[in-house]
Amino acid sequence: MNLVYADRDGNLFDHPEYTGLGRSGELVTEMMEDELIPLPEGATLVSLPDTRPIGVHKQTGEMQVMPGDFTAVGALLPQSFTRLLLPGYVKADKSKVLPLFGYTAVVWKDGGFYVAAEACDDPERWNPRNCDPDELELGVKRILGEYKDNRLFQHLSNCALGYECLTASNTFLNRWEGAVPVSFSCNAGCFGCISEQPDDSGFPAPQTRMNFKPSTEEVVQVMLEHLKTPESIISFGQGCEGEPSTQAKTIIEAIREVRSRTDLGYININTNAGLTDHIRGIVDAGLDLMRVSTISALDDHYNAYYKPRGYTLRNVEKSLRYAADKGVVTSINYLIFPGVTDREEEIEAMIEFARRTDLKLIQLRNLNIDPESYLSLIPPARGERYGMKQMLEIFREELPDVVLGSYTHIPGELAERRKKQLQQG
Repeated sequence: MNLVYADRDGNLFDHPEYTGLGRSGELVTEMMEDELIPLPEGATLVSLPDTRPIGVHKQTGEMQVMPGDFTAVGALLPQSFTRLLLPGYVKADKSKVLPLFGYTAVVWKDGGFYVAAEACDDPERWNPRNCDPDELELGVKRILGEYKDNRLFQHLSNCALGYECLTASNTFLNRWEGAVPVSFSCNAGCFGCISEQPDDSGFPAPQTRMNFKPSTEEVVQVMLEHLKTPESIISFGQGCEGEPSTQAKTIIEAIREVRSRTDLGYININTNAGLTDHIRGIVDAGLDLMRVSTISALDDHYNAYYKPRGYTLRNVEKSLRYAADKGVVTSINYLIFPGVTDREEEIEAMIEFARRTDLKLIQLRNLNIDPESYLSLIPPARGERYGMKQMLEIFREELPDVVLGSYTHIPGELAERRKKQLQQG
């Protein structure tokens, strides 16, 4: 497991005299063979600016900062792969923060790159190579030509072509899960928000948030354009917007109008679910799926990261429970981080949260954040750290009816129910 590092020009090397290390939270640790998989297709190797790589010198057995003017290297994993360890590094300048990405430990062994990760879903559907650039450009051109005055399609065209967002791209390719953003505002101040950061945060948001309020008709056009097959999904709540339920009136009107014209496909919302009354209205309008973003089932951790305005974690739980009781398939978008999510108290709290809310799916998402900034923000560990691999095993054992995955799945009972509705006309 040779240490992988980069020079100042971004060239990658492996060092045969050093064994690569990983990190669990602030703790530097060795990597086990069963924690490593070959670098997945679609992953990206990046240097970590203002860091120094750490390894174990094979001859002396000592843990050392590797000498020389070099930086640590991490892997950015594609969707469907869950990070088990952070890269092993120390910061050369503690005042600098890393860009908002989810860095994973990487080593060189057996003639190839390996990462500390586990495949938790089928990666094929969200593999970037399945999005043909030429086909996408034709799709964007066709839809923009057909809906010349629809600002949402214009906004999504930049998300698809500029940011290469696969969900936005799906909107123009009429396949799988597509995007329909609606909100420029939010009722949370997430520390790691990817679309809006305060000027003094130290790390710029990697994408810009939408800056207009779409009309109901614009939303309906996007939804109807996408919902043309029984398996299609259209989703409110994208990375380029705030909290969608702040625009509940528009969403409710749009769902009702769309469902008066087609029963095809599924309507999903990605939400923090803090505005329980708004969520109830959206559910009652005809929602099929709800994915709730969370980082913890513990109040102090949740509040430190989300900085909720006007709601609590209890509101989130009420929203999930109401949706589940109304037949909506509920899941959480679980932001996970080695050395934090696998703490004893975090695991116990999340298991009980899942049971109380009747969750059907936990979508595991690697948290994109500067590790030092995040660790200094949240409460310290109170119990044992089990490791990410063991945490996943505990979830599978304690929550046998909850799917662990990485993206939306349509349960068989919901698909069968929708099939009967379509047959009945």
